[in-house]
Amino acid sequence: MDTTTESGTRAEPVRLDPFGRDQHGENARLREAGPAVLVELPGGVVVWAVTHHDTLQSLLSDPRVGKDARLWTTFREGRLPEGWPLLNFIVVPGMVTADGEDHRRLRGLVSQAFTPRRIADLAPAVEARTVALLDGVAKLEGEFDLRRHFAYPLPMQVIGELLGLGLAEQDELHELSDTMVSSSATPAAALAAQRGLNALLASVVAAKRAEPGDDLTTDLIAVHEEGDRLSEAELVGTLLLMLVAGHETTLNLITNAVRALLAHPDQLRLVLDGEQPWSAVVEETLRYDSPVGQFPLRYASEDITVGDVVIRRGEALLASYAAAGRDSGHHPDADRFDLTRQPAKHLSLGHGPHFCLGSGLARMEAETALRHLFTRFPGLALAEGRTDEPIASFVSNSVRTLWVTV
Repeated sequence: MDTTTESGTRAEPVRLDPFGRDQHGENARLREAGPAVLVELPGGVVVWAVTHHDTLQSLLSDPRVGKDARLWTTFREGRLPEGWPLLNFIVVPGMVTADGEDHRRLRGLVSQAFTPRRIADLAPAVEARTVALLDGVAKLEGEFDLRRHFAYPLPMQVIGELLGLGLAEQDELHELSDTMVSSSATPAAALAAQRGLNALLASVVAAKRAEPGDDLTTDLIAVHEEGDRLSEAELVGTLLLMLVAGHETTLNLITNAVRALLAHPDQLRLVLDGEQPWSAVVEETLRYDSPVGQFPLRYASEDITVGDVVIRRGEALLASYAAAGRDSGHHPDADRFDLTRQPAKHLSLGHGPHFCLGSGLARMEAETALRHLFTRFPGLALAEGRTDEPIASFVSNSVRTLWVTV
């Protein structure tokens, strides 16, 4: 790989911590090094991390940057190590790995499930699920893990109902998807998760073919079988994308928002007193502590100059959402959690043709969850003496547990 700058100086890649133990500290060092920095991923794979807000926003909508892994020289030449933990992100057939007409076709099929009207119709069910989960939380004594008992089941139940998944399937799929988004998974674990997800979702498809339901999986099967616009691999890949994106990111968003509010009681008071809306909490959390740290991957279809470096044709890029969110060049006083920030623009839900299709649903779920949680438990506090460890990944940005007391 050619890793020279325009001036001819060879850049030494920075090795990303696959366990994500200090993402914000690592991101600060990357931003200091420049808007695009060579980094080393697990397996010795070298790509560019794009860490500055303006640069990332530009590249996310740049027609010279694609999502088809066949653009990536390392992948095309078969140089990825076996069981590479991030492989699922780049090879699963679906709109997240497609460009051009394929992407528009796949996105158009799924977008029908996420229209503003469909999301508004879901709001009462989300409210009811939130209240029911908090009724369960109220019965817990002493300290409890808010992530496990509230932040996880809410988005998982919502996306599970949309896809027509049973509760047992939801829990199994969550465990497998946790491994999928982990940059620290062993090759054996990564391969097992990939096979397990594909097998389980294929069985869901088979069950829905035998007994169709009022759900998105049944609708996508009908599109596949009647219009031949969705291949079998794309069908399973689309379900996988919706499952992971539909609960993992919202789970992290709710968790990170609660952590931020409890660590900043002055900001919590602003929403409890009605001076700021709950939507401001969601948007500022997305900027301040993005649910996604480094998202793999995009690829340069031709040479692209960024600052004083050149991203060569066939090289890969990470979208460094968490880093861009704290870019002081775009966000004044970027390390401060501030609900009065205007405007609280961020890139954490993407930008350009691959902007998050479920962003409206994620925002609605998070606002509903936070409003009900803090209205029901205004005295909620972080549990003393507990250390909430980061998720062992630089893709996900959150903590494995969030111990609180009421």
